[in-house]
Amino acid sequence: MISSIIESTEHKISDFAHISLDGWMQSPPDNTEWVDGQLIEKKGITAKHSRSQARLAAYWINYKNSIKQGGEVYTEISCRTVGRGRCPDVAYLTPELVAQFGEDFTVLPQSFPLIAEIISPTDDAEEVFRKVNEYLQSGCQEVWLILPESKWIVVITQEQRFLFTTREVVSTQKVLQGFSVAVDELLA
Repeated sequence: MISSIIESTEHKISDFAHISLDGWMQSPPDNTEWVDGQLIEKKGITAKHSRSQARLAAYWINYKNSIKQGGEVYTEISCRTVGRGRCPDVAYLTPELVAQFGEDFTVLPQSFPLIAEIISPTDDAEEVFRKVNEYLQSGCQEVWLILPESKWIVVITQEQRFLFTTREVVSTQKVLQGFSVAVDELLA
């Protein structure tokens, strides 16, 4: 039974093996990214990964609502970067961009202004930083890299990089200004 489910899942991904970027943008298969002509399945999601993603999304939602900022917070939603299609773990879309693109898009045609990637133990460092560069070149103003295992959070903008760890408070730099949370609280 399990092997047939695995084969079925592999078959579904392989069905899209030759999909174009435009085709991916029309209907991206779940948990995939489109990179250099290949469909890449997101893997390595752990309980810590999922919990960190859910907590950060909840914190961003609560904060934007408390300050009446507007905009929307998304998880696992696709966006287009420089010639690629990505699926950030958590993303915030400003009220201005919600007005421009609506709330029911399939793939945002640019990066979200604020993105968080939860780093899994299987993620390749070069690939993670390549993704950060893509986001920043495609309209993103701030990227958070969250490493639940080591309890580090790296915040990256075009101009600066910050590293936060246990017993420290991480805060936004450009988007959702004024938001902060204790690293220990987020990654508990």
